[in-house]
Amino acid sequence: MTNGWTLAIDTATGINVGLAKNGEAVASAREESTRKHVELTQQLVNQTLDQAGIEFKDLSQVAVGVGPGPFTGLRVGIVTGTTIASMLKIPVRGVCTLDAISLGVEGTQDRFVVVTDARRKEIYWASYDRQGKRDGEPQVSIPEEVEQVPAYGPGVSVYPTIFTGGKDLQLDAGLLAARLELLPDVGLSPIYLRKPDAKLPATRKSTLGHRRITLPEIK
Repeated sequence: MTNGWTLAIDTATGINVGLAKNGEAVASAREESTRKHVELTQQLVNQTLDQAGIEFKDLSQVAVGVGPGPFTGLRVGIVTGTTIASMLKIPVRGVCTLDAISLGVEGTQDRFVVVTDARRKEIYWASYDRQGKRDGEPQVSIPEEVEQVPAYGPGVSVYPTIFTGGKDLQLDAGLLAARLELLPDVGLSPIYLRKPDAKLPATRKSTLGHRRITLPEIK
């Protein structure tokens, strides 16, 4: 466990920001919107730091969710987290978003899957063993092809007739920040699993506002 403050950012399923200190969750914020990721991520990071009463300089490490998820929104979270870490000269770790959601699965005695909405009538998913360890790589498929075991994650509410008995479990970024050391470091490359639908805007935007840290152009 890393001592000090950990900031977690994940924009694969909505926009999620959380803070933990010495392995204990302190603050978290979530925005369901899938638009204006740059502006809303900025607001949630600042809001979460203010809620905890700390500044960027107090952070010890950053965690970023690398998907699987949609191209543009996912990229914003990764660039935000890696830029903060670079400017503060602190470590940054990439985690699979499905792994982060799995942290909220409690008391399971059997295998389970974590599912998120991939749109196009498909699901991002991964399976986990009895100890909560991911079994294999994340996948994208139609819901009917997902392993038939208990399902958790936001994909459950999208296909309730398929994932009967499952639970619509949202990512808790505060929990991710607190339990970061339990998850494998998967690197900082985005996990798309398929080609992007649209190109990123070429305009330069800041995601940290009045706190005077300016992000580079997202390419």
